[in-house]
Amino acid sequence: MRPSKRKALRGAPLGDLLERIEHAKARIRAKVEHPFHVVKNLFRHRKTRYRGLAKNTAQLFSLFGFANLVLARRWLLDANTQGAS
Repeated sequence: MRPSKRKALRGAPLGDLLERIEHAKARIRAKVEHPFHVVKNLFRHRKTRYRGLAKNTAQLFSLFGFANLVLARRWLLDANTQGAS
């Protein structure tokens, strides 16, 4: 829903429900789109080279695996430093 439509429904009970739904959708969208941002911008995977379906799939699986490690880096480093005090 567009933000202007949500602002128009702000006082209504249905408006509060729609606001919570849109907030939940935005949270999910942010978690899903962040790995794509890492793959495209950090690993520079912008153009697809058609080398065969199996090779493209394997490359994307490895890139998204590395993206998961990049995104979990802070959590992994914090877990290692807490036990060494």
